Amino acid sequence: MVPAFTPLEWLLLAIAALAVGASKSGMPAFGPIPVALFATVLPAKASTGAVLGLLLVGDLIAVRMYHAHADWTILRRLVPSVIAGVLLGVVVLWFADDTAVRRTIGATLILLVVLRVTFLLRERRTAAGPRSVPRGLAYVFGPLGGFTTMIANAAGPVMTLYFVASRLPVQAILGTAAWFFLLVNAFKVPFSVGLGLMTWQSLLLNLVLVPALVLGAFGGRAVARRLSPVWFERIVLVLTLTSGVYLLVRA
Repeated sequence: MVPAFTPLEWLLLAIAALAVGASKSGMPAFGPIPVALFATVLPAKASTGAVLGLLLVGDLIAVRMYHAHADWTILRRLVPSVIAGVLLGVVVLWFADDTAVRRTIGATLILLVVLRVTFLLRERRTAAGPRSVPRGLAYVFGPLGGFTTMIANAAGPVMTLYFVASRLPVQAILGTAAWFFLLVNAFKVPFSVGLGLMTWQSLLLNLVLVPALVLGAFGGRAVARRLSPVWFERIVLVLTLTSGVYLLVRA
């Protein structure tokens, strides 16, 4: 049975599902929001499994939209290091309690904001525009992406940063990210089931929230066109930072 939630908690979960859909349809900056909202409503460890089911639905939609634009050279380069990061995340989830996981999620969100702001400042200071990421940095972004996606389902900003800095065209970023997260999230399923994070109860909750996710996916691009990209990113960064601080200091 689906757990009993208050109306406010259902509203937060619905907003989280909308954000999942929007993040998969062209607005990846929305990615950290579902993580924070689910960790607010559910126990921190259980929230990671509940979010994963929704992410897989969003990944299927994203692949359907952008499947033809993936850069498979970059994907193959990332695979070994991402797997290492996922396995490290499994170890942490195995030994950590809810408080430790919640604080790890909060710290991860804050780290993602710092990374994004650092990258934006780097672009602004470089007269020639953004530089390509050196090939060897796949071994930095890969483990970080694998760890953050396993521990908090929050690798979107990390990997989007890598894809953008790699000078991929917009369509290639969306296609590469779509396939990357579908494959990585599918790889995480056995571990999440084995850790007791993804359950029949969480899947039933996902089923209830899928309509909101689909609405977010197909409405996301329309909203993005009406909002200044600069202000959109600023709002999301502030919300992500606020969520991270809240989860970090919450008793």
